Amino acid sequence: MKWIRCDVADSAGFDRGQQEWADLAGLPGFLGQLGGWSHDGSQVAHIFSFWVDQDAYEHFMSGAHDALAQRQVGTWSKIDVRLFERRADFGQSLAGTSGSGVLRLAHCVVKPDRVDHFAQVQKTVWNPGMSAAPGCLAGLFGQRGCQEFLVLTKWVSAAEHARYQAELFPSLRDRAVPSADLESITGHLVDLEPHWTVTAGDS
Repeated sequence: MKWIRCDVADSAGFDRGQQEWADLAGLPGFLGQLGGWSHDGSQVAHIFSFWVDQDAYEHFMSGAHDALAQRQVGTWSKIDVRLFERRADFGQSLAGTSGSGVLRLAHCVVKPDRVDHFAQVQKTVWNPGMSAAPGCLAGLFGQRGCQEFLVLTKWVSAAEHARYQAELFPSLRDRAVPSADLESITGHLVDLEPHWTVTAGDS
């Protein structure tokens, strides 16, 4: 999974350029892409793309990538790109979902001696807890390097996510005790742009 975070200077131009990534459909190994704007109203875009394996991704980067990326040159002022290995999915596959709703991402840096515990708690507490929550459509748990993790969930709406935070999150947090595992955590809520979604085979 690839996570791209952009500080956008020209939102209209960026939006037009993002729609051009529809050309990803049909590329070997491509599974899907979706993204949108930070819910807080800032001009920050988050894009997530999914590939069958590292070889397929590297083939894309050495081939079609540069021509597609050129269409958005000048529309963003800062970009951060990170690759995560998918460790688990829950609910539907994020790569195959529609572009409506919201994404919630939790970017976690875990204490070196707590990585195994963090991953186990994610599997036994957080993943089933979130997948059972009303309005949660899909989720993914990914890892980058030894200590960096990304938890990505898709929700019907921001209201459904807020409901989960109020009604279910406190009990899950009490069971998981994340403060024992984490060095840091950063969260973002993303309003999905349906016309940025690309599904494999759409072309």
